Amino acid sequence: MPPTRLSDLTLPMICGQLIVGGFDGPRLPEPYAEALGAGLRGGAILFRRNIPTVEAANHICRDIVQATRSYFPPFIGVDQEGGRVARMPSPFPKLPPMRLLGAVGDASLARRAGRLIGEELLATGFNLDFAPVLDVDSNPDNPIIGDRAFGRTPTEVAELAVAFGLGLEDAGVLSCGKHFPGHGDTSVDSHVGLPIVQHGKERLDAIELAPFRAAARAGLGTMMTAHVVVTSIDAQVPATLSRAVCTDLLRGDVGFRGVLFSDDLEMAAVAAQYQVEVSAVAAVRAGCDALLICSNMEWQERALAALVAEAERDPAFRERCLEAAGRGIEARLRMPPKPARDAEELARLVGRPESVALYEEITRRAAEAGVA
Repeated sequence: MPPTRLSDLTLPMICGQLIVGGFDGPRLPEPYAEALGAGLRGGAILFRRNIPTVEAANHICRDIVQATRSYFPPFIGVDQEGGRVARMPSPFPKLPPMRLLGAVGDASLARRAGRLIGEELLATGFNLDFAPVLDVDSNPDNPIIGDRAFGRTPTEVAELAVAFGLGLEDAGVLSCGKHFPGHGDTSVDSHVGLPIVQHGKERLDAIELAPFRAAARAGLGTMMTAHVVVTSIDAQVPATLSRAVCTDLLRGDVGFRGVLFSDDLEMAAVAAQYQVEVSAVAAVRAGCDALLICSNMEWQERALAALVAEAERDPAFRERCLEAAGRGIEARLRMPPKPARDAEELARLVGRPESVALYEEITRRAAEAGVA
């Protein structure tokens, strides 16, 4: 009989619920399907390599749901921000960079944009969008944030990014505010190196943390860590691996109660210094509830084995894994994936005229505000 409660899960299943992985190709690999079917993954993240067409995206999402049918609904996530970070192919609606949406300065428009994108993501089969960016675009030399941010002030970002996230959740798709505790004032891309943030707590409170506080107050469903070292909080390890950041600051100070994702543990900011066995255990111990391991299926297995071994050794760590799994399962039960059942339904729900009109409205109003 399939488990219906967290207490029904074995320890490998509990730890497996914490891993959200990726894989190559437009089909669900059999080993990944088997891991989902055995309760050893919490879901999947898809990239352009997986979804050459909207129809292919819908098919692979339905396969993921089918593979997990005996367990809790999966996370099926995608990075669909707008602008240069958008994975979905045509005719999925395009959004311009969030800087343009921020320039319009209309929270109701931002919420409508989130809702329309969310509705089409849900129809395709996703229940998690790794958006909005809550970073403040405060450093013109930043190679990774820039026009992905909603603005250059914390007030702009807090109002507009949170509105976009609420719109996604209006549609039944979990939003993910990123990258905590702030990646805006860095000059290194954490995909290739380890950024250092040297601001004191007073500056962090005023700029970097303000949008995350707003998102926590609004009840956005998930957040994602940044692979950055914030020297005034924890100078020893990246934020993803820091209890001072993920638990003391985010839970205790900021007041966030949702699911905390790690950024991809394959990124060089972490992977160049730590084997995945070490980073996976450290991230969960720090306070992460779900671990992104976005392409390497062997690393996913190694991370799972390390989590199980540590949970067997340390009862406190086992309790942390139970807490993390419970938090993720609750979110997935609240907003499960609901992929369109066939190509006809998908065609009716994706690429709608109102979504095309929204893109045109944002672009026009941004131009009127003097931003192109």
